[in-house]
Amino acid sequence: MQAHTIHLVAKVDPVKYILSRPVISGRLAKWSVAFQEFEIAYVPQKAIKGQALANFLADHPIPADWELSDDFPDEDVLYTEILPPWMMFFDGAARREESGAGVVFVSPQKHMLPFAFRLNEPCSNNVAEYQALIAGLQMALDMKISYLEVYGDSKLVINQLLTHYEVRNEGLVPYFRLATRLIEEFDGISLEHIPRSENKIADALANLATTLALSEEEMVNVPVCNRWALTFTEEYTRETNAISVSVVEDEDWRQPLIDYLEHGKLPDDSRHRTEVRRRAPRFIYYKDTLYRRSFDGLFLRCLGKGETDQAMEEAHSGVCGAHQSGPKLYHRIKRMGYYWPTIVKDCMDYAKRCEACQLHANYIHQPPEPLHPTVASWPFDAWGLDVVGPLPKSSAGHLYILAATDYFSKWAEVISLKEVKKENVVNFIRTHLIYRYGVPRYIMTDNVERSKRDWHERIGEALWAYRTTYRTPTQATPYSLVYGVEAVLPLERQIPSLRIAIQEGLTNEENARLRLEELEALDEKRLEAQQHLECYQARLSRAFNKKVKPRSFQQGDLVLAVRRPINTLHKIGNKFTSKWDGPYVVQEVYTNGALQDS
Repeated sequence: MQAHTIHLVAKVDPVKYILSRPVISGRLAKWSVAFQEFEIAYVPQKAIKGQALANFLADHPIPADWELSDDFPDEDVLYTEILPPWMMFFDGAARREESGAGVVFVSPQKHMLPFAFRLNEPCSNNVAEYQALIAGLQMALDMKISYLEVYGDSKLVINQLLTHYEVRNEGLVPYFRLATRLIEEFDGISLEHIPRSENKIADALANLATTLALSEEEMVNVPVCNRWALTFTEEYTRETNAISVSVVEDEDWRQPLIDYLEHGKLPDDSRHRTEVRRRAPRFIYYKDTLYRRSFDGLFLRCLGKGETDQAMEEAHSGVCGAHQSGPKLYHRIKRMGYYWPTIVKDCMDYAKRCEACQLHANYIHQPPEPLHPTVASWPFDAWGLDVVGPLPKSSAGHLYILAATDYFSKWAEVISLKEVKKENVVNFIRTHLIYRYGVPRYIMTDNVERSKRDWHERIGEALWAYRTTYRTPTQATPYSLVYGVEAVLPLERQIPSLRIAIQEGLTNEENARLRLEELEALDEKRLEAQQHLECYQARLSRAFNKKVKPRSFQQGDLVLAVRRPINTLHKIGNKFTSKWDGPYVVQEVYTNGALQDS
């Protein structure tokens, strides 16, 4: 049955009643969910015809041997005469000086009853048309007319009463409501628009002209009276719940739901038709406004495209706005009683685009790019160079430490300086790096922590401790990777180890031969250390990349830059100072997330 349309024949439409109720519970809720998977079309039940009795007699004929009796005592013939309904033609005319209304009644016997009214207040032509209609309906009710056919040449008035047009003019709203209440008092009434050429008599009465379609011998008494269509209080008293009618955009997401809830109209597309029927139970249409029922039972007003921007601007940066983040902005708008389908995404995007929020945002501690470790292919291929200081002045007057570390073997070279100059750094690279280990391919810099005041005297001890310490990335000491053998520590002299005990029993030739064998195995040891280093950097990259929050930029983008001081303990500015500078224009983008701005 889900693949076909189900036609429900009944006196009322129970499916629409269930799906359009604002609040459902119990069995109605279960039925509402069950009905949504079927496409049910309501067909009004028609009156039972006499053909049903004829079909019954044809299926159950009397026996042939029965005699038909044509004698019917007290026989009476009953019949019902259907008379045509009353007809009413109306028209209104507005002039600069005066306004008038004309009404013509046509009885079932084709007798014509014309009436003309002079309106006592200046009005527009549409108001005059409404007043003519209202005057005619009131007279028809006074004449005890139950069934009436109404004809008028005002397309606006007829279509508004038939709910084909919206009442957008606030001045016509009270006349429309009064006419609607009068129409509901009739047992049967129809409204039809006719051209002006078929409404000449009412038009003539409205204009008080001499164009009545009458012969010369016929005389008709036309009453002329003063009349107000609306009472003074009904016309000038504003209702507390009155709202103005707004224009709905063609591509407004609310329009399909309004059409279904108000008129039962569904989209032509089957997929959209099913979607509208599934979403409709969560919405109600009350006083020309669409509302959505939230899960906590509150009714949220549905906003269009232009209204959403205004709501977010006021809630985020308005008089009562606190420049909240996207999730908090969404909850704030929801508590204010508004809703639209993309409210969460729109609030997140709006908070991200706010310029004031960007300038005062917190520092981003997540790295923007994955880790790209520098892998040295051989000892002394890449060095890390760093200047530490200024430090507390030592007794020798030194303030800085210039250190260099080999990335492969972790071998370190260090000197102390009184002042850091270009000549001192160049001399250190030439004498301590190039003369000893050759020209390196890469030189990189980094920072180290401080020492105490006697640091210049302990540089040698710290350097020796570092060179002879087992390093996790290479699974070896820097000393062994440079010289091929572990250094002899002072403790081994004080308490001889097995290695020292064996070497003391060897001759000079045996010691030289053993030393050569160790140097021959140095390359193998370095290759093994290189494998350990690559595995260590792979584990380090995996742990680092878990915290990465990608941020990519292109040439020409506007970016904000943070300027952190070298001394992070020293605060710059106050709590209201912007943490970010800019915006800057990206001039060139390099690999691994590096860029140049201006």
